[in-house]
Amino acid sequence: MIRFILLCAALCVGTSMLAAAQQTEGAARVDPVSSGIEQNWFGRSTLRLEMSRGVPFRVFTLDAPARLVLDFRGLTWEGVAPQDILGDVTGFDGVRFGAIQPGWSRLVADMTRPMLPDQVEMAVDPQTGRAVLQLELTSVEAADFARQSGAPQDASWPEMQRLNQGAPPVSDDRFVVVIDPGHGGIDPGAEREGLSEKVLMLDVALGLRDILDGVDDVDVVLTRESDIFVSLQSRVALAHRVGADLFVSLHADALSQGGARGATIYTLSQEASDTASAHLAARHNRADILAGADLSGSDDEVTRVLLDLARRETEPRSRSLAQAFARSMAAAGGPMNSRPLREAGFSVLKSADIPSVLIEIGFLSSKRDLENLRDPLWRQGMTEAMALAILNWRELDLTQRSLARQ
Repeated sequence: MIRFILLCAALCVGTSMLAAAQQTEGAARVDPVSSGIEQNWFGRSTLRLEMSRGVPFRVFTLDAPARLVLDFRGLTWEGVAPQDILGDVTGFDGVRFGAIQPGWSRLVADMTRPMLPDQVEMAVDPQTGRAVLQLELTSVEAADFARQSGAPQDASWPEMQRLNQGAPPVSDDRFVVVIDPGHGGIDPGAEREGLSEKVLMLDVALGLRDILDGVDDVDVVLTRESDIFVSLQSRVALAHRVGADLFVSLHADALSQGGARGATIYTLSQEASDTASAHLAARHNRADILAGADLSGSDDEVTRVLLDLARRETEPRSRSLAQAFARSMAAAGGPMNSRPLREAGFSVLKSADIPSVLIEIGFLSSKRDLENLRDPLWRQGMTEAMALAILNWRELDLTQRSLARQ
């Protein structure tokens, strides 16, 4: 009941300010100097966000792990660092914020102990329009936190609206390629020396689409076309909705285990081919948790069935697709990993009926790969090689399936 009241209060306050907010050009901004988390002697924590103007917002908590989630409409976090919000307080061990969908942003704070908001207030200065959101949290028992936490019924809002209002399914006589630029929005992926995985992979995905769009009877769909967050589940759902013939997820991670370097292509397997691949898959699969998604409805039994189906129906075709990428990227100069073909349990590869691969174009944790990824000419070469691999695989796959039918 407490959670429901808080959600209604937040939404009502935000809705009352919508008209005024729409009259102001540009997104509202967070003041990093006047914002942060404070604590008192009674174990209460107060999150204070000072903004250039009031915006609609909502608040909820998620369990396993304990997280505080705030969604905002028309608010940018530009110029704000996590340490500006987190400071030296106890009770929290991480905070992230950024775009969650066009026009919407999210703050996710990881809590080291269960705390529930019991007071939420946004005060707006009638003269300047500046606003202060103040949210007070009180420590509670773990059982109480679990009982009162959970995403609202429209937790996928506004993401599912975007998916539902997108382009209709592509006709069966087209070859549909779904390109998945990893990470995005609140989830930046790996970051090194001013480079961000989410930005690099979107650049590569857009380039890949430009090349393939010039090929007759080929349609390209991107899981995201801008710096927004898309859940792992929604990436796969979009591929099914458009009738994808293959799914390619693009990444450039940072991984210390195994001295990862060079392009690596992954296919789905319940058991990882090595320890480094297992660590990498575990990190990728936590993306939804880090971005404040509620996974309480996930079904492990369904996941196992999907894995079994994927192995039986699409494993040979996915493996052939991975080999096509490895050949083409190596011919373009790579550099390739010493073992470019690997396996792991990546969530985005769990489509039972769509050949799927995840490509680490390089690793930002490798100095050599980082310099390559920084070079737009090198990225263009790899993009062209990947486009060629897709077209080569298409011809080979058609031939093999025709022979199998005979």
